[in-house]
Amino acid sequence: MTTPALYFNTVRHLRPIQIAARLWRRLRRPRADLRPAPARRPGAAGYERPLQRAPELVAPDTFRILNAERRCATAADWHPADAARLWRYHLHYFDDLNARHAEERAAWHRQLLERWVGENPPGQIDAWDPYPLSRRVVNWAKWAAGGNDLPAVCHASMAVQARWLSDCLEYHLLGNHLLVNAKALIHAGLYFEGVEAEDWYRRGMDIMMRQVPEQVLADGGHFELSVMYHALALEDLLDLINLLHAYRREVPADWYRRVAHMRRWLLVMSHPDGQLAFFNDSTFGVAGTAAEIEDYASRLALGPPPAHDAPLILLEDCGYVRVCAGPAILICDCAEVGPSYLPAHAHADTLSFELSLGARRVLVNSGVSEYGEGPERNRQRGTAAHNTVVVDGQDSSEVWGGFRVGRRAHARLLKAAGAGTTTVEASHDGYLRLSGKNQHTRRWIMQSGSLLVEDRISGRFGSAAARFHLHPDVTARVRTDGVVMLVLPGDGQIAQLEFRGASCVTEERASWHPQFGISAPSTVISARLAGSTLVTSLSWAPPP
Repeated sequence: MTTPALYFNTVRHLRPIQIAARLWRRLRRPRADLRPAPARRPGAAGYERPLQRAPELVAPDTFRILNAERRCATAADWHPADAARLWRYHLHYFDDLNARHAEERAAWHRQLLERWVGENPPGQIDAWDPYPLSRRVVNWAKWAAGGNDLPAVCHASMAVQARWLSDCLEYHLLGNHLLVNAKALIHAGLYFEGVEAEDWYRRGMDIMMRQVPEQVLADGGHFELSVMYHALALEDLLDLINLLHAYRREVPADWYRRVAHMRRWLLVMSHPDGQLAFFNDSTFGVAGTAAEIEDYASRLALGPPPAHDAPLILLEDCGYVRVCAGPAILICDCAEVGPSYLPAHAHADTLSFELSLGARRVLVNSGVSEYGEGPERNRQRGTAAHNTVVVDGQDSSEVWGGFRVGRRAHARLLKAAGAGTTTVEASHDGYLRLSGKNQHTRRWIMQSGSLLVEDRISGRFGSAAARFHLHPDVTARVRTDGVVMLVLPGDGQIAQLEFRGASCVTEERASWHPQFGISAPSTVISARLAGSTLVTSLSWAPPP
């Protein structure tokens, strides 16, 4: 239930420019400027192939996007009312132009490009929203830089879109949206030539020069603290370096340093299976993997992959910690929910963690299968969907409305040290708003063959439970003494969960969401605290 207090505790963090931009958007809509388009700038010499995603077109008029397949055969099909807004947005991105084996679908692409212009006049909902418009302009410009010629109607339309975008930049959101807007202006500015194009280019670069130092933290992390959106922001910078090289424009020297830090951050925040860790809005299939990003960086001559194999890595500015002990990789979330004025992709996951043994994920956060404002979106963002402690059935941060956060947990990293045996300790105050004025402190102690997790809850509470979400491939059996036997996938390796200070241990049904549109059945082990402290021990046999 939304209340005035919830609204107040959400809105009070916004920056004045966000509030002013929201009011401006309500009062004014951009107008289509249909003047003739500038000429195309001469070709981009040495343009490298950008990162390629999985194909979306499965037939000339059929898309498979976010694991949902639909036809787009008529003008109305560009705006299916029964499709999620995210699906509709992706339909207008034209990602397939630069997807794997795109050349095999070239005839389909040309037909769709011309259809899009004819069937999506300026101002059409979804199609002309600033974010999908920005993604589309970038994809059209990339496709052209790769040696293709846009149909004449698309060449004309791209100029109209760039003018439209210039008048509706997403200052009401800021963050990754504004970066993508700026990226689109730069791509349009270098696709076209002339005074107007140079204005787009300069405006986009001005935004980037202000936003990159703010959005890329000193440890390399993107400030929204979502692993998936970090990978997308890193790809954005690589795309711009690629484009600026091709058009003989100077790359800001600071970008090379920040990209190097961002590459390391992504490697640190990836599991041994090569995929992203699930903190905040993160799932597979949207952003590139660390290996794909590294391949792109290598082709741009940006140097070898940064070192990321130390036993303990503290991403101090973000608040994430990675610990390696033998085959085990532990990633701990001791971070804030994100920028105070932009927690749109935050989850109530403070002091959660993920664990891999070798290439197998064992303990996982739930991931994301949908956006929007429904109950399932709120559940996936909630504390109970993560490997942390739920007090009195409440979320540690008040996630609501799909992309909003009211009162939020503030985390404090207390310790990260050790050799052989590594200890990480942190606390958060998200439950201080409850009547019991509770604070959660968690300590992880990692060594070869075991992980000890100690949870302490201060103050009075009716119930508190630590939740441990198992990867769907891990099977569990709760013994009568409360010990949980885990059978890991592959070679059937056995691991064991034991609890001290638990009043009861239960096995519950849950779900894991590795991609949008996918929910895989899984198991969560819930250990209810008998008192103020719970000690959980996870041990595993050494590899044969």
